[in-house]
Amino acid sequence: MSEDLSGRRIAHYRIDGVLGRGGMSVTYKATDVRLGRKVALKVIGEHLAPDAEFRERFVDEARNTSAIDHANIVPLYDFDEVDGLLYIAMRLVDGQDLSGHIKEGPLTPARTLTLLAQVAEALDMLHGKGLVHLDVKPANVLVTTKEGVREHVYVADFGLTRRGATGHRTRTGDFLGSPTYAAPEHLRGEPVDGRTDQYALACMLFACLSGRPPFQGGVQKVIQGHLGQTVPPLSQLVALPPVIDDVIRKGTSKDPSQRYANCAELIAAARVALAGVAQSSAPTQLGPASGSIPVQSPVSGPTPVQQGPYQGAFGQQPLADPVRLRPPNQVGVSAFTASKKERPVWFAPVIAAAAAIVVIVIVVIILSPGDEPARQPKTNSSPTLQLDDESTSKKPLPTSVPVRTSR
Repeated sequence: MSEDLSGRRIAHYRIDGVLGRGGMSVTYKATDVRLGRKVALKVIGEHLAPDAEFRERFVDEARNTSAIDHANIVPLYDFDEVDGLLYIAMRLVDGQDLSGHIKEGPLTPARTLTLLAQVAEALDMLHGKGLVHLDVKPANVLVTTKEGVREHVYVADFGLTRRGATGHRTRTGDFLGSPTYAAPEHLRGEPVDGRTDQYALACMLFACLSGRPPFQGGVQKVIQGHLGQTVPPLSQLVALPPVIDDVIRKGTSKDPSQRYANCAELIAAARVALAGVAQSSAPTQLGPASGSIPVQSPVSGPTPVQQGPYQGAFGQQPLADPVRLRPPNQVGVSAFTASKKERPVWFAPVIAAAAAIVVIVIVVIILSPGDEPARQPKTNSSPTLQLDDESTSKKPLPTSVPVRTSR
């Protein structure tokens, strides 16, 4: 999807600029002109619109996400199709994704546990509803300090599917998710459940503490690593207790039945393993493991831009996090600034005054008397009008018609 929609309008959304771009979608910063608020607008590529399976998955994702209410999940506002363009409008989070923090180097154990505990809570809630995220990775974890004193996490960009579903590719063979953190059963197209997301969370635990994902290199090399190789011992890359290797090894077991019962249990085990160093600084890097890429080496290929939750055919692209949504810098103005500029300051008072005048006119019309009936003479209101009964009965009224008697 190469066309830049900046400056255009989709439904009631004015597109202000590009946040991220990929082969299957483009995420824009946009303004909801009806409500005057900023949103993240993910527009799906036109080439995917005819794919019936993809459209069904898109609608299912949108409906499932809109029904989720959790403090650590990005709220979905709206989704629709306009002129062949499928779009999802989401909350625009002011912060940075977790991948940006990891690129600066390994995180401290305490910070890692604080952030990933929030991710685990959100994922377990999804799993309790029979849903699987399917695209858990640092680029889809947004970190902000705007919610309070501590860093607050939002899980974003779902590749949501139902537990037990299979066939996570489009009709054209596009893989739905990121191979960098994908579980073996996901890559093989086997049934998935909450343990599939747990595998990806364990890989994220490895990445936060080491500054790199567990498997690096070309796409096929990474896939083969997830399918048949053991995750490298973390304690050989950074100065951490060897017991953390057991935690990550269990969380990334090739057999889902050998993993933890849920994501919270994985983080709890990591907390116990890192208890002795939880308050220390970032772990010291010990150098590359045998046959691996140096710890601080970036993923092969250019650094990917932030994008939505779908990825192109993984056999045709360099390994990257192809679906990323990075929130922009702080807007710095009220969400209603745009709407105020569109209406002059005098607009509201003039409308109010006009409405008041209309109300007054209506009240006057309603209260005004209609045609009054002729007043009847009062018998005791004035002396000049007082007539006795006899004179009144004998004297005909001026308007009486004389009657001619017959002879």
